[in-house]
Amino acid sequence: MAKTSCPITRQQFTEGAKAVEITINSTPMLADVKEFSTGSLGWYLNGKTVIDVGGQKVTVQVGLNMTIVGSKELPKSE
Repeated sequence: MAKTSCPITRQQFTEGAKAVEITINSTPMLADVKEFSTGSLGWYLNGKTVIDVGGQKVTVQVGLNMTIVGSKELPKSE
C-alpha cells in the first residue's frame, strides 16, 4: 500500500491549526494543537468526564490523539 503524503507543510500547520472541539456524551472538550515527540502533527486531548451507566454516574479518563496522516515525514522546521 502506498504511503499517504501530507498535503500541508509544518509551517502551514503551525500558523493555521486551531483547537478542535470534541463532544463526548454531550460534554464539549477541546483537543489542543500538538507536535508529537515522534514528529507527527495533530491534536491531543486529555481530561475527565462523567458517563451514566445504568443510572450510576462514573468518572472516565479521556485520552485522544488525532494525527495527520503522513505528517511525520514532513521536513523538520529550522
